[in-house]
Amino acid sequence: MVFGAETYGVLVVSNQHRFDDALMPMLPPSEYYPVCFTSNVAAARRELLSRDYDFVIINAPLPDDPGTRFAIDACGRSDTVVLLLLRPENFEEVNERVTSHGVFTLQVPFPASTLRQCLKWMISARERLRKMKTINLSVEEKMEEIRLVNRAKWILIEQLKMNESDAHRHIEKQAMDRCTSKKEIALGIIKTYT
Repeated sequence: MVFGAETYGVLVVSNQHRFDDALMPMLPPSEYYPVCFTSNVAAARRELLSRDYDFVIINAPLPDDPGTRFAIDACGRSDTVVLLLLRPENFEEVNERVTSHGVFTLQVPFPASTLRQCLKWMISARERLRKMKTINLSVEEKMEEIRLVNRAKWILIEQLKMNESDAHRHIEKQAMDRCTSKKEIALGIIKTYT
C-alpha cells in the first residue's frame, strides 16, 4: 500500500464479466476493500446510498443507462473519485462533457498497465480530497470558535458592562489560566448567562 494502512472502497459498475474478471486481481483486499460489483446504474445508485465508496469505476455504456449522468453525480460526492471507461465512438464527446465535473475518463480498449496507472492516479486524487476535507474542517472549526468567542464577548459587554477589548482579554486570560481553548471559555460564558 502506497499511503499506509488505508484501504479504498471500490464500486465497479459493469455488465461485462470479462472486464470484471480482469479487474479483480488489480484490486487486492489489502488495498481495496470493500469491492462491490453491480451490473447497472440503478443498482449502483442504490449501493452508493447504502455506503460511501472512495472509487467508482464505470464501464460504459450500461444496459439501463449510458452512465454519464451517474458518473457526474457520483463525482459530485465530496470524497469519491470516478473513472468512466468509454467506447471510441463517443469518447471525445462524453470526455468533454464530464471532465469539467472531475470525472476521469479512459478510452477502451487499453492495456492492463494503463488501468493500473489509473488506479494509482485515483489513489493520488483521493488522498488529495482527503487532505482538502481536513483543511476545510479545520477552517470550519476555527470559524465556529470565532463565532462563539464573539457571542461570548457580546454577552460580557451586555451583562458585565465590559468594553469589547476587555471582554476579549478576559476570554483569552481565562483560556490561558485554565489551559483550555477560547472556545471552551466562550461556551462556559454562553451557558452561564443564557
